[in-house]
Amino acid sequence: AAGGRVFSFRDARWAPDPVLEPGAAVRTPQPVPLVIDNGSFQTRAGWACADPAVSAEPLLRFRSLAARSRGARAGAETQVGNDLGSPEPLRWLLRSPFDRNVPVQLELQELLLDHVFQRLGVSSQGCVDHPIVLTEAVCNPLHSRQMMSELLFECYQVPKVSYGVDSLYSFYHNRRQNWPCSGLVISSGYQCTHILPVLEGRLDGKNCKRINLGGCQAAVYLQRLLQLKYPGHFAAITLSRMEEILHEHSYIAEDYIEELQKWRSPEYYESNVHKMQLPFSNKLLGSTLTSEEKQERRQQQLRRLQELNARRREEKLQLDQERLDRLLYVQELLEDGQMDQFHKGLVELNMDSAEELQSYINKLSLSIEQTKQKILQAEVSIEVDVVDSKPETPDLDPLGSEQSLEDVESINEFEPLFAEEQPEVEKPAAAVQPMFNLAEYHQLFLGTERIRAPEIVFQPSLIGEDQAGIAETMQYVLERYSKEQQAILVQNVFLTGGNAMYPGLKARIQKELLEMRPFQSSFQVHLASNPVLDAWYGARDWAVEYMTREEGWISRKDYEEKGGEYLKEHCASNVYVPIRLPKQAPRTTEALASSRALPSSTGNPCEQG
Repeated sequence: AAGGRVFSFRDARWAPDPVLEPGAAVRTPQPVPLVIDNGSFQTRAGWACADPAVSAEPLLRFRSLAARSRGARAGAETQVGNDLGSPEPLRWLLRSPFDRNVPVQLELQELLLDHVFQRLGVSSQGCVDHPIVLTEAVCNPLHSRQMMSELLFECYQVPKVSYGVDSLYSFYHNRRQNWPCSGLVISSGYQCTHILPVLEGRLDGKNCKRINLGGCQAAVYLQRLLQLKYPGHFAAITLSRMEEILHEHSYIAEDYIEELQKWRSPEYYESNVHKMQLPFSNKLLGSTLTSEEKQERRQQQLRRLQELNARRREEKLQLDQERLDRLLYVQELLEDGQMDQFHKGLVELNMDSAEELQSYINKLSLSIEQTKQKILQAEVSIEVDVVDSKPETPDLDPLGSEQSLEDVESINEFEPLFAEEQPEVEKPAAAVQPMFNLAEYHQLFLGTERIRAPEIVFQPSLIGEDQAGIAETMQYVLERYSKEQQAILVQNVFLTGGNAMYPGLKARIQKELLEMRPFQSSFQVHLASNPVLDAWYGARDWAVEYMTREEGWISRKDYEEKGGEYLKEHCASNVYVPIRLPKQAPRTTEALASSRALPSSTGNPCEQG
């Protein structure tokens, strides 16, 4: 059974992205589009080219993070994505351009794009001459799109750009019938979960709904659960390890309450619990040293401290002697009558008079004598320790043997102290050692935590969020349509996004639909072939198909004429809602004349009175 197994954390380090050389196929006969899936968890980038010589996979995949050490110089290099190696040592320095799933930090977004263009080998000598296909959030705020368009057209001088929704690209890539088709897209990612109705191949933007929960909140919740359960391993329960548990050991229960009842059974628990092994040292807490080894170690430490103190005293004695020589030299100038040199020396010493100089000389001389005495005492004590470390004295002088033995006995009178301590330390260590399993102490037992963390997207109240879960939101969206449209939408319920990788999600959605749909009505739930990468694959499919068309592409002329927030709609894009500013009514000549005359006719009320 799986419960008998112990799993180790991989703690995988990210390998830095290499600098790739683009092939000739991406440049000729014309520059091919560059597809960037700009996700809040991970950025994926690659070429959209029908030529089989060009890889149909994303060439770059890295976390959407950047880090610059605090107080770094303005020209300091900032680490981006996989160059970070591991996020944990830099956790408090990590920055993301995203607020939830919307990019809002222009400077950080520029760093991510710089990393993409540099590692893909794009010759950005002041410009990027490839069309860009970029994903954006559902119902993306106009300010965010305006910021992104300004960055691409003004900073990188791209020829044209196209914006699309990642989950709609995934839906487009996995279409199971002739396009345009309808369906209900459920996209659950790192920061948000979206319910998107698609009618006749176009997004119905007015009825889209978002739940502000995703993989990030599940990882934080799991971290809290395990840190409360294992307070002794608080620091070892990191977010990176929680994400690893979510990706590889968690699942979604088809019926949450029923699943919790199963976990109450000891047999079920033993067969399904996952034990995560934390790294630990094989050194035991108790000491296994013998009495002689302990005494020898203490004597070594004592000798080391004595040698260190002696070295410090010698250095202090040397510095004091040099300063005393300097003071005596200045005093000799006074005795020789060289008053100008004497006063100059006093100024250098920061002293005011000959009396102060004499006082410093006396104090320094006394300090030097005391230091010399301490050095002599330390040398004597070291010699005594050497005698103490020799238990056998076969070469003693016969005349002085009685006195020497007395010295040895007087020094060794402290030995019983160490001998008495040893049995008290060794006995409990020998008793506890075979009973205590250090490896098991460093294990995290994952029981109900395997289902509690992913459950928050269905029950946000588990973490105190006052939001509706996926099932309630899906029912709310469906009820905004007629029965005929509802029947069309539920025939193609499509699951995508990173959280769609959880085992059991499809069965749970089917169960929820069965409860909310009319009796004996039909529905179909489909899972994306690759929930994580299908957004990039769909964007690549679209770019290859629409490469030579004008539909969906925003040119530089469009950007300059219609503004950065302008969007050309296509089958996987948002709905464009332009900014409508209220028009001011034209002001008549009489109104202008009256407004000019108004200040002169209203004087000071006191003067009028």
